[in-house]
Amino acid sequence: MNKIFNYDTWNEIREVLPGLILSVIVAIISKVLAIWLPQLGGATIAILLGIVLGNLYFKQGFLAKGTKFSESRLLEYSVVLLGFTVTFQTLGEVGINGVAYIILMMCTVIFTAYTVGKKLGFSEQMSLMMAGGNAVCGSSAIGAIAPVIHAKEDEKGQIITLVNLQGTVMMLTLPFLGIALFGSDLLSKSALLGGTLQSVGQVVAGASLVNTETVQYAMLFKITRIIFLVFVVYFFGRKVRKQKPDAEQIGKQKKFFIPWYVLAFLVFCILNSFVDLPSVFDNASHGISTWFETTALAAIGLRLDFRRFIKEGPKFLLYGLSVGVVQTVAALLFITILHI
Repeated sequence: MNKIFNYDTWNEIREVLPGLILSVIVAIISKVLAIWLPQLGGATIAILLGIVLGNLYFKQGFLAKGTKFSESRLLEYSVVLLGFTVTFQTLGEVGINGVAYIILMMCTVIFTAYTVGKKLGFSEQMSLMMAGGNAVCGSSAIGAIAPVIHAKEDEKGQIITLVNLQGTVMMLTLPFLGIALFGSDLLSKSALLGGTLQSVGQVVAGASLVNTETVQYAMLFKITRIIFLVFVVYFFGRKVRKQKPDAEQIGKQKKFFIPWYVLAFLVFCILNSFVDLPSVFDNASHGISTWFETTALAAIGLRLDFRRFIKEGPKFLLYGLSVGVVQTVAALLFITILHI
């Protein structure tokens, strides 16, 4: 016992606690504010509030370890718990056309986000994180992709912020676009929202602006995207390693480099697909995962140097706008072609 919990261990815990506690407090405040601002949701409020507080009041160095722990570890745990909320049976529920729609959307978004990012001068890592975040599930996807492609912490924070801000704008506009274009067509409106919006929270919030049925069907499309997370992480990792064929990277290529939390996500997803687990697993996993993600986003906001983000402002704005427009147009096109 003493060997496990020695002085160094307790010292590390003491160094992590201040930043972790601050991140949790910001997450709690955000969840409370979300009661009155459901259109934004706790996750988006957390990152925005974190940015404000982190840049105005909480720049102290002793908070760094705890906020970094919250940013990285809690996002990983959030990805793991998502496995208990999805099943492969979802693919059958959306149908062949629905699966084809999701695959086409993901390929289009990944190609567009990566190509536009490189054209605008963003790094390989930032372009890939933008692609994965928009194609799959926002912050959780970025948190899964970042370590595999060796992304820097500040790059991850900037892209997560951009994806969340972009997703918030789309969340508040796409429901009304769907109503205007598709009227009472439940599946088309659900495909539009579930196939484009970045995070699970944004899908729920956006679809809630339409009706309860739309929430249920939009989540089917969203969960189908999440199922493909493992493949996106795997291929992004291979892509980065192929571009760095030095001795160290060649050695790494021989290893199975998918992170533990992505593998755990897949294992739980398979378990949930073939074993009838009690509903408490789904409910508890979803609730805890949401709290982990909200706390992690609060920490990302607290750690983000807003001055640097503003410095890149026009380029970031153009990047988010370009990807968002392509996502929306592609979704409308594929929904029409596939008769969803």
